[in-house]
Amino acid sequence: MPKTTQLRTYTVRDGLLDEWVERWREEIVPLRLKLGFAIGHAWTDREHNQFIWLISYDGPETFAERNALYWSSPERSAMGLNPDDYLVTTEERTVESVR
Repeated sequence: MPKTTQLRTYTVRDGLLDEWVERWREEIVPLRLKLGFAIGHAWTDREHNQFIWLISYDGPETFAERNALYWSSPERSAMGLNPDDYLVTTEERTVESVR
C-alpha cells in the first residue's frame, strides 16, 4: 500500500490541552509507533485550544485497516482513555507531501 499521511486537528476542552498532550506523548505515541505508524510534527495552538499532528502509515495494510488494529488492540483498551473526555471536535485530512 502507498504511504498515507493524515493531518489531524483536535479542538480540546477548555483547561485540558496540557493534560491531553501529556497523555498523547506517554500513551498514544508509543502504541502508534509499536503498530508501525510514524508520527510527524505535533503542535499546540493555544489561542484556539487545538492540538495538531501528523501521523503516517506505510505498510502492507491500508491506513484504515492499521488504524482499526490500533483501536481494537488490548493496549489501547488498557489506556482507559476516552477521546470524548478531552476532545470537542476532530478533523482528519489525508495530505501529500510536495517537494
